[in-house]
Amino acid sequence: MKIATPAPRRASADAPARAHEAFAWIRSERIESLNLTVEEYEHRRTGARHYHLSAENPENVFLVAFRTVPMDSTGVAHILEHTALCGSERYPVRDPFFMMIRRSLNTFMNAFTSSDWTAYPFASQNRKDFNNLLDVYLDAVFFARLDELDFAQEGHRVEFEEAADPGSRLVYKGVVYNEMKGAMSSPVSTLWQGLSQRLYPTTTYHYNSGGDPEHIPELSHAQLKEFYRTHYHPSNAVFLTYGNIPAHEHQARFEERALARFQRLDEVIAVPDESRYDRPLEAEDGYALEEEDTGAAKTHIVLGWLLGRSTELEDLLKAHLLSNILLDNGASPLRHALESTKLGSAPSPLCGLEDSNREMAFVCGVEGSRPEQAEAVEALILGVLREVAERGVPQEMVDAALHQLELHQREIGGDSYPYGLQLILGALPTAIHRGDPIAVLNLDPVLERLRAEIRDPDFVKRQVRALLLDNPHRVRLTMSPDPGLSARRGAAEAGRLEAIRAALSAEERQGIVARAAELQERQARHDDPEILPKVGLDDIPADLYIPEGARETLGPWETTFYPQGTNGLVYQQLVIELPQLDDELLACLPYYTRALSELGCGGRDYLATQVRQSQVCGDINAYTSLRGRIDDVQAIRAHFILSGKALASRHAEFSALMRETLETVRFDEVGRLREIIAQERARMEQSVTGRGHSLAMGAAASGMSPGADINHRLRGLAGIRALKRLDDSLDGAEELARFAERLARIHALVLRAPRQFVLIGERERHDLLRRDLETVWKGATAASAAGFAPFTRPPVRRPVRQLWTTSTEVNFCAKVYPTVSIEHADAAALEVLGGFLRNGFLHRAIREQGGAYGGGAGHDPDIAAFRFYSYRDPRLEETLRDFDQAIDWLLDTRHEPRQLEEAILGVIGAIDKPGSPAGEAKSAFHNTLYGRTPAQRQRYRMRVIGVTLDDLRRVGETYLKPERASQAVVTSAAAAQRCDDLGMEILPL
Repeated sequence: MKIATPAPRRASADAPARAHEAFAWIRSERIESLNLTVEEYEHRRTGARHYHLSAENPENVFLVAFRTVPMDSTGVAHILEHTALCGSERYPVRDPFFMMIRRSLNTFMNAFTSSDWTAYPFASQNRKDFNNLLDVYLDAVFFARLDELDFAQEGHRVEFEEAADPGSRLVYKGVVYNEMKGAMSSPVSTLWQGLSQRLYPTTTYHYNSGGDPEHIPELSHAQLKEFYRTHYHPSNAVFLTYGNIPAHEHQARFEERALARFQRLDEVIAVPDESRYDRPLEAEDGYALEEEDTGAAKTHIVLGWLLGRSTELEDLLKAHLLSNILLDNGASPLRHALESTKLGSAPSPLCGLEDSNREMAFVCGVEGSRPEQAEAVEALILGVLREVAERGVPQEMVDAALHQLELHQREIGGDSYPYGLQLILGALPTAIHRGDPIAVLNLDPVLERLRAEIRDPDFVKRQVRALLLDNPHRVRLTMSPDPGLSARRGAAEAGRLEAIRAALSAEERQGIVARAAELQERQARHDDPEILPKVGLDDIPADLYIPEGARETLGPWETTFYPQGTNGLVYQQLVIELPQLDDELLACLPYYTRALSELGCGGRDYLATQVRQSQVCGDINAYTSLRGRIDDVQAIRAHFILSGKALASRHAEFSALMRETLETVRFDEVGRLREIIAQERARMEQSVTGRGHSLAMGAAASGMSPGADINHRLRGLAGIRALKRLDDSLDGAEELARFAERLARIHALVLRAPRQFVLIGERERHDLLRRDLETVWKGATAASAAGFAPFTRPPVRRPVRQLWTTSTEVNFCAKVYPTVSIEHADAAALEVLGGFLRNGFLHRAIREQGGAYGGGAGHDPDIAAFRFYSYRDPRLEETLRDFDQAIDWLLDTRHEPRQLEEAILGVIGAIDKPGSPAGEAKSAFHNTLYGRTPAQRQRYRMRVIGVTLDDLRRVGETYLKPERASQAVVTSAAAAQRCDDLGMEILPL
């Protein structure tokens, strides 16, 4: 498709002091709310865009993205993302991406395939490391080798079940193939794919960009290379960088390493406007579910509308504002209807605005319904929308929605992804669709215009009519459980493979055997890592940065204030010693923390309280933390934390709401409690296929310490099963009343426990923030320490051998060994050993040869456990054997000092990884609370740097003994039945 290139725009800030001659500077714009300047450039020869976010931040970020617009579900863009990282012109090694992870101090490295773009980002605080990674990334994306064997490994291939036996069955293999089998085991992923297929009937979003396992085998190596030729070209690329390295330095490297070798490509890749429906569409679909799970109502019913272009900033923000007004919290009219209706158990996880595609989509609906209720669900939703269009909503609800947009704009993140990468990913979709990403970053001018527009009482009414009620491009999708679908898919796959096998000549069969052997030989080959650049131990900074807090007294309580650059936000926590709880109350603890901030307080019901929260703060949430002592994980401490954030200008109101939430919560709202439990069940059930490896590790480790045991019982697989039983039991008024009474008993104990405050904000606001707290808490008295019993549990030491079954087409395997706490002299060596085994053995055995999407090992000193795991794994027993063989490899193989250095670099990179200003302060406080003081953390870090190869062998021999192992697997019921010889207990989830 041909489109016009946008004309250069006038600059709104001064030109940079230096610019590289290969790039034309277009404009610069200062964004005060983000404390950075955005510079836009165009590469003169190829037309590639470069957006540089210039900020005084040493954590520099790079991302190059390509518009990838597949028109089928073979997963070509996804498989290309994997295969491009398997060797390049300057770095002709088999696995440069994972090799560089080991040779780097990166704070982030990855690659993403979205619905219409593919991106390759990384971040590092070390400039030498940053440039090393930049060289490797540029060569990987622009000069990839795309070897056919790498395509077979990462994408798909057919092999005989016994690779060397042409008489055995054929099977499909491939990393992406298995990854997508796991991804599409999730009902929510299936639901979104089914809805997208109908909402976008003619454009790329109609297809599964990750790849549908049924269609992935249709992709040929030649088609992959052709897709690469047209899509991975600088003319189709967008570069985005962030940090304190100047743009011209980046551009010199872009030009020298890649761009100078390209000319402009005439073909312009873009997503066209979607063809619009003139009337709503109704559709039905099914998803796979295990037979024993079909008794309850498990149908998803959703409505989706196709909206306007996401590149039109005002339209984008108005759509976000309307979505927030309708769905943000329990008081929002549409969410309230979906939460309280008997037509479903909870609002659909798809509820909200999808704004990353070229044309946006608004989705709402329910899960836990029945197919025959589809019309009633649609009538409910349209009825709410008509009422809003006729009557509007209270002005404070509109103001609160805009307040949330403003708060989101100002907050400095960085706890999950680096902050610069968060900004870049927020701007990327607009840049990909040739809109104005600078405007997306600088929302303040549009927010000011919206602030004026929303004073019109008809604003929301007009938006609901224009975007939803008068919009005929609407889809109603009813997706019901199909207990036979998995078996039919398996039979169809087996039939296809048998047809292929029957048609093979003897020569072709031998060709498959030969290629499998060739791939195995390639996977076993050890490339020279010195081809790649590296950093070494001497590049590690001497010290770990840890924020320092100032302790002071606030009335009867201790308060710790952290002066951090929070960009006008303030963060507050009440940290309360967790009291002793009996087993009945302990089982209710996660529901207590989940419900506390979602019930009414301060004399208000929960609806009014939800509105009040949106008006004055970003959020208020409660949780518990529990950790073992640094010298004994069997001795634990636990705390209850009430946490929130707000704009500093609303701190006084926010502080008052925090106190009201703690002291006046209404456990008499039993109807609301019923809704919360149903929603929590839906959320936890949906999480299994996304975090199955973590759940399997939690189950396997549950017999090793009280902390691990409680985590498994409350938040792990046992917790999910207990939650399902609880949800099934709360059908009567008496059961609900008893449940509410248990929560109230927990709360009464919490209120009598010792507490302290944590306050995080800008230094110059300290006195004002302190006065706000003193005013709000004036007259409150500290709980008496006399008679207070802190939370304790007896030691836990028991072996675990469990197979947990659920609806999944892949496995999640874990094997765990008891070890030592963090202060023990061996803890550092065990930490390094995790990366050493992953780098040297597990990655090759489990991912490359076994076909799992991921696998590895690591040490958790908080529960004193060394854990092996696999993720979205087609194998089960073979993987458990690989875990054992990794230990044999450790003890029986001669290892190089280079391998040790790489493992140490990985651990130090994780330890030194920066977070957000608020996140770093919280981490400092809570680590100190449990004995992980700055001095202890620095000491541990130095021990990591000093680990030797002899230490690794010694701790392997000492702790990783077969008779000490526990293991757990998340799998399907059918796979579990085939594992009788493992001697593991089968537990349906």
